[in-house]
Amino acid sequence: MSPDLDLLERRLLFVTGKGGVGKTSVAAALALLAAGRGQRTLLVEIDARGAIADVLESGPTAFDPREVAPRLWAMSMDTEESLREYLKLQLRVPMLARIGPLARSLDFVATAAPGVKEILTVGKIAWEVRERHYDLVVVDASATGHVVGQLAAPEAINELVQVGRVREQTRWMLDLLSDPMVTGTVVVATPEEMPVTETLELVDRLEVETRVPLAAVVVNKVLPELFGRGEQEVFDRLCTPARRHQLASVVAGPVDPVIDGADLAVRLRRSRAEHITRLRTELPRDLPLLYVPYLFTRAHGMRTTRSLAEALGAELGY
Repeated sequence: MSPDLDLLERRLLFVTGKGGVGKTSVAAALALLAAGRGQRTLLVEIDARGAIADVLESGPTAFDPREVAPRLWAMSMDTEESLREYLKLQLRVPMLARIGPLARSLDFVATAAPGVKEILTVGKIAWEVRERHYDLVVVDASATGHVVGQLAAPEAINELVQVGRVREQTRWMLDLLSDPMVTGTVVVATPEEMPVTETLELVDRLEVETRVPLAAVVVNKVLPELFGRGEQEVFDRLCTPARRHQLASVVAGPVDPVIDGADLAVRLRRSRAEHITRLRTELPRDLPLLYVPYLFTRAHGMRTTRSLAEALGAELGY
């Protein structure tokens, strides 16, 4: 971990977290923020579900990177295409028109040797970083349950294969992935019990089972504080039945929906603050904790992504 290093000064960021916490949105926002600062940036979608296309409103992405915004390229991972590229570039095997049989053999090998498929994914990403095709590569990585296996794949293969070209490849990957000045993992959480618990567990596993350094934890969907201390006292008095009745008489209409809504927002904020406190207390002290506000929007397109990028930029002091 290198807390003094600016998050976007690294050249490779893996963004992960429990499903539903906004992992893809945060990854896209970080990539958009970097591109806006003049960095040539690649955003990689591991699961290839099209979520990146939604949050950037860019249209479908493919294995070949495509520029979707000024200085921002996006691609979706494809294991078979990664294998094809590896054979061509690393082993000097001519481009194959059809690699179906080879891909089926890969499936067989992957069953017997965990990490084979993952190495093709991580290897492609690491190669882009090593070749310096981009100033920064941001990876919308797999969710909590699978990301550790992906990030640990180079070390697993390195231990499995003791000699030869494959071991040479995993060695430079390990050097790149373990360098805190180059690579970092960003874990996204929301201030709720299960996401916070999974975040703390994931941070522990990443430190024990992988060599990839932790860079930051992003707390997404943080509710704003509605009232200061004095304002809260006034609001509490307004919540009594007598005050509600008086207020309804003054405005000549129902006030319960407004007061109940504000009361719910206050209670949600307080309950979520407890989870933020838990994160701050139990995470390593030198691990940056970044806060992103709850954006009350229905869509998750480019407008929302830009708002997230601005919020992250403010947290990072840009």
